[in-house]
Amino acid sequence: MKTYIFNLIDNLGISKFTWIVFILCGVNMFFDGYDNMIVAYTMPQIAEEWALTKVQTGSLVSWGLLGLLFGGFSAGVLSDAIGRKKTLILSCVFYSIFCGLIYFANSFEMYALFRVLSGFGLGACLPVSITLVSESVPSKNRGLFITSLFAFFLFGWVLAGVVAMLIIPVFGWKVCYLLGLLPCFYAILLAIKLPESARWLLMKGREEAAFKIIRRMELAAKGVATDWAPGSIIIPSTQHKSVGPAALFSRQFLPVTVGLSFVYFLGSMIVYGVSGWLPSLLVAKGYSLVSGYSFAIMQNSASVVGNIVTGYCSDTYGRKKTLMFGFISLGIVVILLGYSASTAQIIVFSILVGFFSNFALTGIQPLLAESYPTEFRNTGVAYSQAFGRLGSMSGPILAGFVQTIGFGFKGTLAMFAAPALICVIILLFFKMETKGKSLEGISEEIASNDTDANKVAAPAR
Repeated sequence: MKTYIFNLIDNLGISKFTWIVFILCGVNMFFDGYDNMIVAYTMPQIAEEWALTKVQTGSLVSWGLLGLLFGGFSAGVLSDAIGRKKTLILSCVFYSIFCGLIYFANSFEMYALFRVLSGFGLGACLPVSITLVSESVPSKNRGLFITSLFAFFLFGWVLAGVVAMLIIPVFGWKVCYLLGLLPCFYAILLAIKLPESARWLLMKGREEAAFKIIRRMELAAKGVATDWAPGSIIIPSTQHKSVGPAALFSRQFLPVTVGLSFVYFLGSMIVYGVSGWLPSLLVAKGYSLVSGYSFAIMQNSASVVGNIVTGYCSDTYGRKKTLMFGFISLGIVVILLGYSASTAQIIVFSILVGFFSNFALTGIQPLLAESYPTEFRNTGVAYSQAFGRLGSMSGPILAGFVQTIGFGFKGTLAMFAAPALICVIILLFFKMETKGKSLEGISEEIASNDTDANKVAAPAR
Protein backbone atom coordinates (compact mmCIF):
# COMPACT_ATOMS: atom_id res chain seq x y z
CA MET A 1 0.00 0.00 0.00
CA LYS A 2 1.34 3.39 -1.02
CA THR A 3 1.31 6.43 1.29
CA TYR A 4 1.56 10.04 0.20
CA ILE A 5 4.29 11.96 2.04
CA PHE A 6 1.93 14.84 2.90
CA ASN A 7 -0.57 12.42 4.50
CA LEU A 8 2.22 10.90 6.56
CA ILE A 9 3.46 14.28 7.82
CA ASP A 10 -0.09 15.49 8.54
CA ASN A 11 -0.96 12.29 10.46
CA LEU A 12 2.21 12.42 12.56
CA GLY A 13 1.37 15.98 13.62
CA ILE A 14 3.67 18.27 15.57
CA SER A 15 6.52 16.45 17.34
CA LYS A 16 10.02 16.96 18.70
CA PHE A 17 11.27 16.53 15.12
CA THR A 18 9.09 19.45 13.97
CA TRP A 19 10.45 21.68 16.71
CA ILE A 20 14.07 20.73 15.94
CA VAL A 21 13.70 21.81 12.31
CA PHE A 22 11.81 24.96 13.32
CA ILE A 23 14.27 26.07 16.03
CA LEU A 24 17.44 25.28 14.06
CA CYS A 25 16.16 27.26 11.07
CA GLY A 26 14.86 29.96 13.40
CA VAL A 27 18.18 30.54 15.16
CA ASN A 28 19.88 30.88 11.78
CA MET A 29 17.28 33.51 10.88
CA PHE A 30 17.98 35.22 14.22
CA PHE A 31 21.60 35.74 13.17
CA ASP A 32 20.39 36.78 9.72
CA GLY A 33 18.10 39.39 11.30
CA TYR A 34 20.95 40.86 13.36
CA ASP A 35 23.16 41.21 10.29
CA ASN A 36 20.27 42.75 8.32
CA MET A 37 19.38 45.42 10.89
CA ILE A 38 22.72 46.38 12.42
CA VAL A 39 23.31 48.76 9.51
CA ALA A 40 20.27 50.85 10.51
CA TYR A 41 21.74 51.39 13.98
CA THR A 42 25.23 52.23 12.70
CA MET A 43 24.09 54.59 9.89
CA PRO A 44 24.50 57.86 11.87
CA GLN A 45 28.07 57.02 12.96
CA ILE A 46 29.16 55.79 9.52
CA ALA A 47 27.63 58.82 7.79
CA GLU A 48 29.44 61.17 10.18
CA GLU A 49 32.79 59.37 9.98
CA TRP A 50 32.85 59.26 6.17
CA ALA A 51 30.89 62.52 5.54
CA LEU A 52 28.19 60.79 3.49
CA THR A 53 25.30 62.50 1.69
CA LYS A 54 21.68 61.59 2.53
CA VAL A 55 21.44 59.33 -0.55
CA GLN A 56 24.74 57.61 0.29
CA THR A 57 23.53 57.14 3.86
CA GLY A 58 20.33 55.52 2.61
CA SER A 59 22.36 53.27 0.33
CA LEU A 60 24.18 51.78 3.34
CA VAL A 61 21.07 49.64 3.82
CA SER A 62 20.65 49.04 0.11
CA TRP A 63 24.10 47.55 -0.58
CA GLY A 64 23.34 44.56 1.59
CA LEU A 65 19.94 44.22 -0.03
CA LEU A 66 21.59 44.14 -3.46
CA GLY A 67 23.49 41.06 -2.31
CA LEU A 68 20.25 39.63 -0.92
CA LEU A 69 18.68 40.03 -4.35
CA PHE A 70 21.24 37.89 -6.17
CA GLY A 71 21.93 35.55 -3.26
CA GLY A 72 18.26 34.75 -2.77
CA PHE A 73 17.58 33.83 -6.36
CA SER A 74 20.82 31.83 -6.74
CA ALA A 75 20.10 29.95 -3.52
CA GLY A 76 16.64 28.95 -4.76
CA VAL A 77 18.05 27.18 -7.78
CA LEU A 78 20.94 25.75 -5.74
CA SER A 79 18.65 24.45 -2.99
CA ASP A 80 16.38 22.70 -5.49
CA ALA A 81 19.51 21.09 -6.98
CA ILE A 82 21.73 20.10 -4.00
CA GLY A 83 19.28 20.22 -1.09
CA ARG A 84 17.93 22.55 1.58
CA LYS A 85 20.43 21.60 4.30
CA LYS A 86 23.66 22.09 2.32
CA THR A 87 22.50 25.42 0.93
CA LEU A 88 21.52 26.71 4.37
CA ILE A 89 24.90 25.79 5.87
CA LEU A 90 26.79 27.43 3.00
CA SER A 91 24.74 30.61 3.32
CA CYS A 92 25.37 30.77 7.08
CA VAL A 93 29.14 30.57 6.66
CA PHE A 94 29.18 33.02 3.74
CA TYR A 95 27.24 35.87 5.33
CA SER A 96 29.04 35.45 8.65
CA ILE A 97 32.52 35.82 7.18
CA PHE A 98 31.77 38.95 5.18
CA CYS A 99 29.85 40.59 7.99
CA GLY A 100 32.91 40.16 10.22
CA LEU A 101 35.22 41.58 7.54
CA ILE A 102 33.35 44.92 7.68
CA TYR A 103 35.30 45.52 10.90
CA PHE A 104 38.32 46.15 8.65
CA ALA A 105 36.51 48.46 6.18
CA ASN A 106 38.09 51.92 6.03
CA SER A 107 36.00 53.51 3.26
CA PHE A 108 32.46 53.73 1.96
CA GLU A 109 33.44 51.65 -1.10
CA MET A 110 34.97 48.83 0.94
CA TYR A 111 31.95 48.79 3.24
CA ALA A 112 29.62 48.57 0.22
CA LEU A 113 31.60 45.63 -1.23
CA PHE A 114 31.52 43.61 2.00
CA ARG A 115 27.80 44.36 2.51
CA VAL A 116 26.98 43.09 -0.98
CA LEU A 117 28.94 39.88 -0.38
CA SER A 118 27.45 39.41 3.08
CA GLY A 119 24.01 40.03 1.61
CA PHE A 120 24.59 37.26 -0.92
CA GLY A 121 24.70 34.75 1.93
CA LEU A 122 21.88 36.41 3.85
CA GLY A 123 19.67 36.20 0.76
CA ALA A 124 19.88 32.42 0.82
CA CYS A 125 18.95 32.03 4.48
CA LEU A 126 15.35 33.25 4.34
CA PRO A 127 13.93 31.31 1.37
CA VAL A 128 15.71 28.07 2.26
CA SER A 129 14.56 28.23 5.89
CA ILE A 130 10.98 28.93 4.84
CA THR A 131 11.00 26.09 2.33
CA LEU A 132 12.51 23.53 4.72
CA VAL A 133 10.03 24.38 7.49
CA SER A 134 7.05 24.39 5.08
CA GLU A 135 8.02 20.90 3.89
CA SER A 136 8.38 19.55 7.44
CA VAL A 137 5.21 20.68 9.26
CA PRO A 138 1.55 19.52 9.08
CA SER A 139 -0.67 21.37 6.59
CA LYS A 140 -3.04 22.79 9.21
CA ASN A 141 -0.17 24.41 11.15
CA ARG A 142 1.95 25.56 8.21
CA GLY A 143 0.92 29.23 8.25
CA LEU A 144 1.67 29.67 11.96
CA PHE A 145 5.05 27.92 11.78
CA ILE A 146 6.24 29.87 8.73
CA THR A 147 5.25 33.25 10.10
CA SER A 148 6.55 32.43 13.60
CA LEU A 149 9.88 31.62 11.96
CA PHE A 150 10.15 35.34 11.22
CA ALA A 151 9.88 36.10 14.93
CA PHE A 152 13.47 34.80 15.21
CA PHE A 153 14.47 37.13 12.37
CA LEU A 154 12.95 40.10 14.20
CA PHE A 155 14.51 39.10 17.52
CA GLY A 156 17.75 39.60 15.60
CA TRP A 157 16.56 43.12 14.76
CA VAL A 158 15.90 43.77 18.44
CA LEU A 159 19.32 42.42 19.44
CA ALA A 160 20.96 44.68 16.86
CA GLY A 161 19.46 47.72 18.59
CA VAL A 162 20.48 46.57 22.06
CA VAL A 163 24.03 45.76 20.90
CA ALA A 164 24.32 49.13 19.16
CA MET A 165 23.27 51.04 22.30
CA LEU A 166 25.76 49.14 24.47
CA ILE A 167 28.69 48.78 22.08
CA ILE A 168 28.83 51.97 19.97
CA PRO A 169 29.36 54.51 22.79
CA VAL A 170 32.21 52.42 24.23
CA PHE A 171 33.89 50.56 21.36
CA GLY A 172 32.60 52.24 18.19
CA TRP A 173 30.37 50.98 15.39
CA LYS A 174 32.79 48.48 13.79
CA VAL A 175 32.69 46.04 16.72
CA CYS A 176 28.97 45.53 16.01
CA TYR A 177 29.94 43.90 12.71
CA LEU A 178 32.76 41.84 14.22
CA LEU A 179 30.13 40.04 16.31
CA GLY A 180 28.63 38.88 13.00
CA LEU A 181 31.30 36.15 12.85
CA LEU A 182 29.43 34.05 15.44
CA PRO A 183 27.17 32.23 12.91
CA CYS A 184 30.28 30.51 11.48
CA PHE A 185 30.33 28.37 14.61
CA TYR A 186 26.58 27.81 14.48
CA ALA A 187 26.99 26.29 10.99
CA ILE A 188 28.75 23.34 12.65
CA LEU A 189 25.62 22.61 14.73
CA LEU A 190 23.47 22.80 11.57
CA ALA A 191 25.72 20.26 9.88
CA ILE A 192 25.30 17.84 12.80
CA LYS A 193 21.63 18.27 13.80
CA LEU A 194 19.59 19.69 10.90
CA PRO A 195 17.69 17.04 8.85
CA GLU A 196 17.18 17.32 5.10
CA SER A 197 13.67 17.67 3.64
CA ALA A 198 12.13 14.21 3.14
CA ARG A 199 9.95 15.67 0.37
CA TRP A 200 13.03 16.91 -1.51
CA LEU A 201 14.84 13.57 -1.06
CA LEU A 202 11.87 11.63 -2.46
CA MET A 203 11.54 14.03 -5.36
CA LYS A 204 15.24 13.45 -6.17
CA GLY A 205 14.81 9.65 -6.01
CA ARG A 206 16.92 9.29 -2.85
CA GLU A 207 14.43 6.98 -1.22
CA GLU A 208 16.61 5.36 1.44
CA ALA A 209 17.82 8.74 2.71
CA ALA A 210 14.18 9.90 2.82
CA PHE A 211 13.19 6.79 4.79
CA LYS A 212 15.85 7.57 7.42
CA ILE A 213 14.39 11.05 7.90
CA ILE A 214 10.84 9.66 8.02
CA ARG A 215 11.82 7.09 10.64
CA ARG A 216 13.23 9.94 12.74
CA MET A 217 9.91 11.73 12.39
CA GLU A 218 7.97 8.63 13.45
CA LEU A 219 10.18 7.95 16.47
CA ALA A 220 9.77 11.55 17.61
CA ALA A 221 5.98 11.45 17.14
CA LYS A 222 4.99 7.99 18.41
CA GLY A 223 8.14 6.21 19.59
CA VAL A 224 7.95 3.53 16.87
CA ALA A 225 9.39 3.58 13.34
CA THR A 226 7.97 1.70 10.34
CA ASP A 227 10.11 -0.52 8.12
CA TRP A 228 9.05 1.10 4.84
CA ALA A 229 9.30 -0.95 1.65
CA PRO A 230 10.73 0.59 -1.53
CA GLY A 231 8.12 2.64 -3.37
CA SER A 232 5.75 2.74 -0.37
CA ILE A 233 6.00 6.52 0.22
CA ILE A 234 5.42 8.77 -2.74
CA ILE A 235 4.90 12.37 -3.78
CA PRO A 236 1.79 12.92 -5.96
CA SER A 237 2.80 13.21 -9.59
CA THR A 238 1.87 16.59 -11.06
CA GLN A 239 2.82 17.22 -14.65
CA HIS A 240 4.69 20.47 -15.27
CA LYS A 241 5.88 21.40 -18.73
CA SER A 242 8.95 23.09 -17.30
CA VAL A 243 10.86 23.27 -14.03
CA GLY A 244 13.32 25.71 -12.52
CA PRO A 245 13.17 29.47 -13.19
CA ALA A 246 11.31 29.02 -16.50
CA ALA A 247 8.41 27.30 -14.72
CA LEU A 248 7.71 30.40 -12.64
CA PHE A 249 6.60 32.20 -15.80
CA SER A 250 4.65 29.36 -17.38
CA ARG A 251 0.91 29.73 -17.95
CA GLN A 252 0.21 27.85 -14.71
CA PHE A 253 2.33 29.98 -12.39
CA LEU A 254 2.68 33.39 -14.07
CA PRO A 255 -0.28 35.05 -12.24
CA VAL A 256 0.93 33.74 -8.88
CA THR A 257 4.55 34.75 -9.52
CA VAL A 258 3.73 38.28 -10.69
CA GLY A 259 1.11 38.96 -8.01
CA LEU A 260 3.10 37.69 -5.04
CA SER A 261 6.34 39.30 -6.26
CA PHE A 262 4.78 42.76 -6.52
CA VAL A 263 3.06 42.52 -3.13
CA TYR A 264 6.34 41.40 -1.57
CA PHE A 265 8.18 44.21 -3.39
CA LEU A 266 5.87 46.91 -2.06
CA GLY A 267 5.66 45.42 1.44
CA SER A 268 9.46 45.24 1.66
CA MET A 269 9.71 48.85 0.50
CA ILE A 270 7.62 49.91 3.49
CA VAL A 271 9.29 47.70 6.11
CA TYR A 272 12.89 48.47 5.17
CA GLY A 273 12.23 52.10 4.30
CA VAL A 274 10.63 52.82 7.67
CA SER A 275 12.78 50.58 9.88
CA GLY A 276 16.00 51.58 8.09
CA TRP A 277 15.43 55.32 8.53
CA LEU A 278 13.44 55.58 11.77
CA PRO A 279 16.44 55.70 14.17
CA SER A 280 18.12 58.43 12.08
CA LEU A 281 14.87 60.37 11.59
CA LEU A 282 14.23 60.40 15.32
CA VAL A 283 17.79 61.51 16.10
CA ALA A 284 17.43 64.28 13.47
CA LYS A 285 14.11 65.26 15.09
CA GLY A 286 16.01 66.05 18.28
CA TYR A 287 15.86 62.83 20.27
CA SER A 288 19.04 61.46 21.83
CA LEU A 289 20.79 58.45 20.37
CA VAL A 290 19.49 56.22 23.17
CA SER A 291 15.91 57.55 22.88
CA GLY A 292 15.84 57.25 19.09
CA TYR A 293 17.19 53.72 19.21
CA SER A 294 14.83 52.79 22.05
CA PHE A 295 11.80 53.75 19.93
CA ALA A 296 13.12 51.61 17.08
CA ILE A 297 13.74 48.68 19.42
CA MET A 298 10.15 48.91 20.68
CA GLN A 299 8.95 48.94 17.08
CA ASN A 300 10.97 45.84 16.25
CA SER A 301 9.76 44.10 19.41
CA ALA A 302 6.17 44.73 18.30
CA SER A 303 7.13 43.23 14.94
CA VAL A 304 7.86 39.91 16.67
CA VAL A 305 4.31 39.82 18.04
CA GLY A 306 2.93 40.78 14.62
CA ASN A 307 4.69 37.80 13.04
CA ILE A 308 3.12 35.31 15.42
CA VAL A 309 -0.37 36.85 15.30
CA THR A 310 -0.44 36.90 11.50
CA GLY A 311 0.32 33.18 11.45
CA TYR A 312 -2.62 32.43 13.72
CA CYS A 313 -4.94 34.69 11.69
CA SER A 314 -3.70 33.18 8.43
CA ASP A 315 -4.50 29.62 9.56
CA THR A 316 -7.83 30.71 11.09
CA TYR A 317 -9.30 33.29 8.70
CA GLY A 318 -7.35 32.61 5.50
CA ARG A 319 -4.35 34.11 3.75
CA LYS A 320 -6.12 36.78 1.65
CA LYS A 321 -8.28 38.27 4.43
CA THR A 322 -5.29 38.43 6.77
CA LEU A 323 -3.10 40.18 4.20
CA MET A 324 -5.73 42.75 3.22
CA PHE A 325 -6.41 43.63 6.85
CA GLY A 326 -2.67 43.95 7.48
CA PHE A 327 -1.94 46.33 4.59
CA ILE A 328 -5.01 48.52 5.23
CA SER A 329 -4.00 48.89 8.89
CA LEU A 330 -0.37 49.54 7.96
CA GLY A 331 -1.29 52.35 5.58
CA ILE A 332 -3.27 54.07 8.34
CA VAL A 333 -0.75 53.77 11.19
CA VAL A 334 2.29 54.85 9.13
CA ILE A 335 0.48 58.12 8.34
CA LEU A 336 -0.39 58.57 12.01
CA LEU A 337 3.27 58.01 12.97
CA GLY A 338 4.35 60.73 10.56
CA TYR A 339 1.85 63.17 12.08
CA SER A 340 2.71 62.30 15.71
CA ALA A 341 3.13 65.49 17.75
CA SER A 342 4.34 64.12 21.08
CA THR A 343 6.70 61.53 22.48
CA ALA A 344 3.77 59.41 23.66
CA GLN A 345 2.24 59.39 20.17
CA ILE A 346 5.57 58.45 18.59
CA ILE A 347 5.91 55.53 21.01
CA VAL A 348 2.38 54.25 20.37
CA PHE A 349 2.46 54.56 16.58
CA SER A 350 6.04 53.25 16.31
CA ILE A 351 4.82 50.10 18.05
CA LEU A 352 1.75 49.85 15.78
CA VAL A 353 3.84 50.39 12.62
CA GLY A 354 6.21 47.65 13.78
CA PHE A 355 3.28 45.32 14.46
CA PHE A 356 1.36 45.87 11.24
CA SER A 357 4.32 46.18 8.86
CA ASN A 358 5.49 42.69 9.74
CA PHE A 359 1.94 41.38 10.21
CA ALA A 360 1.41 42.25 6.54
CA LEU A 361 4.80 41.35 5.05
CA THR A 362 5.19 38.08 6.95
CA GLY A 363 1.62 37.13 6.05
CA ILE A 364 2.83 36.69 2.46
CA GLN A 365 5.38 34.02 3.43
CA PRO A 366 3.00 31.02 3.64
CA LEU A 367 1.68 31.82 0.15
CA LEU A 368 5.20 31.91 -1.27
CA ALA A 369 5.97 28.40 -0.03
CA GLU A 370 2.53 27.00 -0.84
CA SER A 371 2.16 28.20 -4.42
CA TYR A 372 4.86 26.06 -6.06
CA PRO A 373 5.53 22.29 -6.26
CA THR A 374 8.49 20.58 -4.59
CA GLU A 375 10.46 20.42 -7.87
CA PHE A 376 10.95 24.19 -7.87
CA ARG A 377 9.40 25.40 -4.61
CA ASN A 378 12.59 27.00 -3.33
CA THR A 379 13.20 28.62 -6.71
CA GLY A 380 9.73 30.18 -6.52
CA VAL A 381 10.14 31.35 -2.93
CA ALA A 382 13.60 32.73 -3.65
CA TYR A 383 12.52 34.55 -6.82
CA SER A 384 9.62 36.35 -5.11
CA GLN A 385 11.84 37.29 -2.18
CA ALA A 386 14.65 38.38 -4.51
CA PHE A 387 12.24 40.63 -6.40
CA GLY A 388 11.06 41.92 -3.05
CA ARG A 389 14.66 42.88 -2.28
CA LEU A 390 14.38 45.50 -5.00
CA GLY A 391 11.69 47.04 -2.83
CA SER A 392 13.91 46.68 0.23
CA MET A 393 16.67 48.52 -1.64
CA SER A 394 14.47 51.24 -3.09
CA GLY A 395 12.66 52.03 0.20
CA PRO A 396 15.68 53.47 2.08
CA ILE A 397 17.04 55.21 -1.02
CA LEU A 398 13.64 56.75 -1.82
CA ALA A 399 13.31 57.95 1.78
CA GLY A 400 16.78 59.52 1.56
CA PHE A 401 15.93 61.19 -1.76
CA VAL A 402 12.66 62.76 -0.63
CA GLN A 403 14.49 64.26 2.35
CA THR A 404 16.91 66.00 -0.02
CA ILE A 405 13.96 67.69 -1.78
CA GLY A 406 12.42 68.95 1.43
CA PHE A 407 10.39 66.11 2.96
CA GLY A 408 10.69 66.02 6.73
CA PHE A 409 9.73 63.46 9.35
CA LYS A 410 6.03 63.81 8.54
CA GLY A 411 6.22 63.58 4.75
CA THR A 412 8.86 60.84 4.63
CA LEU A 413 6.77 58.45 6.72
CA ALA A 414 3.36 59.34 5.24
CA MET A 415 4.75 58.58 1.78
CA PHE A 416 4.84 54.87 2.62
CA ALA A 417 1.03 54.66 2.81
CA ALA A 418 0.85 54.62 -1.02
CA PRO A 419 2.52 51.20 -1.54
CA ALA A 420 0.27 49.74 1.20
CA LEU A 421 -2.81 50.85 -0.76
CA ILE A 422 -1.45 49.33 -3.99
CA CYS A 423 -0.93 45.99 -2.17
CA VAL A 424 -4.60 45.97 -1.15
CA ILE A 425 -5.66 46.56 -4.77
CA ILE A 426 -3.46 43.68 -6.03
CA LEU A 427 -4.80 41.32 -3.37
CA LEU A 428 -8.39 41.99 -4.47
CA PHE A 429 -7.64 39.95 -7.61
CA PHE A 430 -6.32 36.89 -5.74
CA LYS A 431 -8.80 34.01 -5.99
CA MET A 432 -7.07 30.90 -4.60
CA GLU A 433 -7.12 30.20 -0.85
CA THR A 434 -4.46 27.80 0.48
CA LYS A 435 -5.41 27.60 4.16
CA GLY A 436 -5.28 24.02 5.48
CA LYS A 437 -4.47 22.42 2.11
CA SER A 438 -1.49 20.13 1.49
CA LEU A 439 1.39 21.48 -0.60
CA GLU A 440 0.80 18.79 -3.21
CA GLY A 441 -2.94 19.47 -3.24
CA ILE A 442 -2.34 23.15 -3.94
CA SER A 443 -0.02 22.29 -6.85
CA GLU A 444 -2.64 19.96 -8.28
CA GLU A 445 -5.28 22.69 -7.94
CA ILE A 446 -3.13 25.14 -9.90
CA ALA A 447 -2.46 22.50 -12.55
CA SER A 448 -6.17 21.64 -12.70
CA ASN A 449 -7.13 25.29 -13.16
CA ASP A 450 -4.67 25.57 -16.03
CA THR A 451 -6.04 22.39 -17.64
CA ASP A 452 -9.59 23.72 -17.34
CA ALA A 453 -8.53 26.99 -18.89
CA ASN A 454 -6.99 25.15 -21.82
CA LYS A 455 -10.20 23.17 -22.36
CA VAL A 456 -12.23 26.37 -22.43
CA ALA A 457 -9.81 27.98 -24.84
CA ALA A 458 -9.68 24.97 -27.18
CA PRO A 459 -11.97 25.28 -30.26
CA ALA A 460 -14.73 22.70 -30.72
CA ARG A 461 -14.09 20.04 -33.33
